[in-house]
Amino acid sequence: QVQLVESGGGLVQAGGSLRLSCAASGRIFSNYAMGWFRQAPGKEREFVAGIIWSGGRTYYADSVKGRFTISRDNAKNTLYLQMNSLKPEDTALYYCAKGTSSSLYGSQWGRSTEYDYWGQGTQVTVSS
Repeated sequence: QVQLVESGGGLVQAGGSLRLSCAASGRIFSNYAMGWFRQAPGKEREFVAGIIWSGGRTYYADSVKGRFTISRDNAKNTLYLQMNSLKPEDTALYYCAKGTSSSLYGSQWGRSTEYDYWGQGTQVTVSS
């Protein structure tokens, strides 16, 4: 069993920054790819960023590329999402998710079926 707990969300002005964290229980965190997703009110959940087991390769949605950075610290069982130059359209509930394999490729990153554990989410609100 894996538990994922997100933190770091909050209210920030447009152009500001936040860093989200996702603390994972269990010893197997380092073996799996991880992802960040978000869901805005009235919208479907969407993929934001992903990182393979070693941290050696990352993947981003076009909407956040160049502004967000995903990273992980396997020694601390923690996943991060550094969000810079935030926009009002980034407002959403942000979730971390554990992949079912060590590496994902291309369109696999965005498929919910490629993830088997999800956190409860942390709210990010960006004011204009």
